Amino acid sequence: MKVGLGDKKKDMRAVWFSNGEVRMIDQRRLPNDIHIVSFRDHSDVALAIRNMTIRGAPSIGAAAAYGMCLAALNGRNLKDAADLIRAARPTANDLFYAVDHMLNALRNKVPPQKAADDYAQTIVDSCKRIGEHGAALMNEGCTVMTHCNAGALATVDVGTALAPIRKAHDDGKNVFVFVSETRPRLQGMQLTAWELLQEGIPHSVIVDGASGHFMKMGIDMVIVGADRIAANGDFANKIGTYEKAVIAKELKIPFYVAAPVSTFDFAAEDGNKIEIEYRSEEEVTMVGSMRVAPVGSGAKNPAFDVTPSRYVTGFITERGILRPLEIGRMR
Repeated sequence: MKVGLGDKKKDMRAVWFSNGEVRMIDQRRLPNDIHIVSFRDHSDVALAIRNMTIRGAPSIGAAAAYGMCLAALNGRNLKDAADLIRAARPTANDLFYAVDHMLNALRNKVPPQKAADDYAQTIVDSCKRIGEHGAALMNEGCTVMTHCNAGALATVDVGTALAPIRKAHDDGKNVFVFVSETRPRLQGMQLTAWELLQEGIPHSVIVDGASGHFMKMGIDMVIVGADRIAANGDFANKIGTYEKAVIAKELKIPFYVAAPVSTFDFAAEDGNKIEIEYRSEEEVTMVGSMRVAPVGSGAKNPAFDVTPSRYVTGFITERGILRPLEIGRMR
């Protein structure tokens, strides 16, 4: 992705490995501060995943792979390291997929950095193909609605939901993006809008509650990412996705989910088997350091919701676009 201000932009990934360190953009400090953090121990990488220094399922997977790389290079017990990293966050399947990939690669004597670099590059290559398949769905003047951030920050580079938008824009199509703010952490407003701004892609930020209004006014399609996709096509994504899917079906707006193969969890029969992460009350009751809810009022804060497969038009993967009933092919 392009990172910087004005004309002084350079290509950068969300997470990478260099000189014995895992490096990543601290996404908590965007959009106002581009800050790079570095880690030399896998436990610090696990903490970075837990506290959302890095977020987005594929980027979490890449960070997990690099965390396992550090554990191997530092001579740590790999089972203990794997357990610690897996426990960082419960919903995103890529986290578990990446740890299993690294354990298998290390058992087969693949050099740790090569195994992790290969994993991260596979994500990037998959996202490019997702972009190609998804861009074919977009006509000149297409209007798209997104939710949360499924761009390069969330996927090492390129993006899942943003990949088709980027490709269509690069192909010269006049694409416009409605970016829902994505309460309570505002990943849409702070991260997706920032990415689109870096690329010069026209867009507007809208409050989550205005999504139905703008969909009724005229949206050509909705594209979102996913953190885990069950065997029947039910999928978990950032809280607020379910409502968009229901409204899209009511208004007959195509609703697509963009995700790589690593996001599919065939051990989960349906969405009821997906564990939903709950985060702190303060993410809801506070804005920055200021409390906005009455003192004494509690809050419920699920980070994700599950959307049934019947609301999905298709899954845009690196292997093509699949209808929910076609997911069995992925096995």
